[in-house]
Amino acid sequence: MRTSRLEAFSDGVLAIIITIMVLELKVPEGHDLSALVHTTGVGLLTYLLTFVYVGIYWNNHHHMFHLVRQVSGGVLWANLALLFCLSLFPFTTAWMDESKFEQTPVVVYGLNLLSAAAAYFVLQTVIIRRQGPESALRQAVGADIKGKISPAFYLAGILSALAIDRSGHVGVGIAVACFVGAAIMWIVPDRRIDRAVRQYESPD
Repeated sequence: MRTSRLEAFSDGVLAIIITIMVLELKVPEGHDLSALVHTTGVGLLTYLLTFVYVGIYWNNHHHMFHLVRQVSGGVLWANLALLFCLSLFPFTTAWMDESKFEQTPVVVYGLNLLSAAAAYFVLQTVIIRRQGPESALRQAVGADIKGKISPAFYLAGILSALAIDRSGHVGVGIAVACFVGAAIMWIVPDRRIDRAVRQYESPD
């Protein structure tokens, strides 16, 4: 099976995820900046963070499947597992927003990020095993430093929220900083994938 249907379905799911999140934003009752900040300020920040994560996954998914010609049943199921984890983003984001960053919603949000990272790793591994160790994707992934560091950020954030200043917000603040830091790390472009895509599409 070629990848076009899988990519189209995945793009559609990610677009719906973003749409659901933006619809969750509350419209200010007033008509000035203070009303926007008071009613929607925190929601805009959590929306921005999750939007960046959705964009990161869309970008990486897009690049990865440029190096894949055909998919198997295992790849389809691994991709669905990833989409399931990503589809929970609107729920965990809204809960974190409405709770004003209480401990449990922040921990659940971190677990959502961790599960999505694990699902993406599984998808990548299934594809590489199908294509073989000399595949273009395996060469492009290389040591996958970002992929290994990201879960450490998420775990550090989860543990900070659970263990540090449980009655206050210091641990939660550290957790959110870890989540933001991981997102910033992924925003920085990785040229290896771009080079691999160009070489794969133009072998000459």
